[in-house]
Amino acid sequence: MALNFHQLHIFYTVSEKGSFSAAAQALHMTQPAVTMQVQSLEEYFGTKLFNRSTKRIELSEAGRALLPFARRSIELIRDTDMAMSKFTHMLQGRLQLGASLTIGEYVLPRMLGPFGQQYPNIAISMKVMNTAQILEEIANHQLNFGLIEAPVQHPDMHIEAVMKDELKLIVPANHPLAEASVVSLEDVLKYPFIVREQGSGTRQVMEEQFARKNIDIQSVRAVMELGSTGAIKSAVEAGLGIAIISPSSVKHEVTLGLVKIVDIEDCSFERQFYSIYLKSALLPISAVTFLSFLQEQQLDK
Repeated sequence: MALNFHQLHIFYTVSEKGSFSAAAQALHMTQPAVTMQVQSLEEYFGTKLFNRSTKRIELSEAGRALLPFARRSIELIRDTDMAMSKFTHMLQGRLQLGASLTIGEYVLPRMLGPFGQQYPNIAISMKVMNTAQILEEIANHQLNFGLIEAPVQHPDMHIEAVMKDELKLIVPANHPLAEASVVSLEDVLKYPFIVREQGSGTRQVMEEQFARKNIDIQSVRAVMELGSTGAIKSAVEAGLGIAIISPSSVKHEVTLGLVKIVDIEDCSFERQFYSIYLKSALLPISAVTFLSFLQEQQLDK
């Protein structure tokens, strides 16, 4: 019997899922078929790869030694397929991803068209939700990965920067600050602000930059706290205050002359967007391709 990739893939999936039944479900195989392939691999090496009990299975010492090689073989096959797909553009698959509000509502939609033209056989299913919900669904294997607006610390998750963004001040078209292209932070703080809710990535970036400028956040006159970028845009259009949000979210309103983007002198609200996924999971080739595509994009265009 020769060693083959299929058996290594099954072995790795059983290890990741922690049971033969869960691995069978993930691989769309029957449980006896999964068990038989693992037993064949054990016969090939002449040693047990799992210690089985009535309640659970655990890797044996030999299984722990084999695991990194199995992972590397899967990564190599995935990378090979991705490299060759550049010549065929025949990548297939279904991506299930979660995106936080600004990314899901304003950034990704205009990128999905060009990606779909390049890879027409990859179907994307996107859920727009907050970071906590994204983490929960990734942990429960309901999403392949997530895209979030601020870094998080999670022992089971791998996080990586994928895109840069820079928040900007937006003001109503008839606002006194709209007459200038650049204004001082001192002048900006004279006016009422509309801000995102506590815990949002947008608000976190704004508060961190103010702190670097030795501005007490309590001195910012926040007249309204809203839970979505869309609500903030509507409030600014109505003349209820000014706000600092992603310019990606107001392209339409700027074109129509409803709001104006104004730079704040010596003040930059730069941030990164991040991908996040389970450390124990291998992203499908379609997901790696999509993330590589995002890293090549520029949000200011």
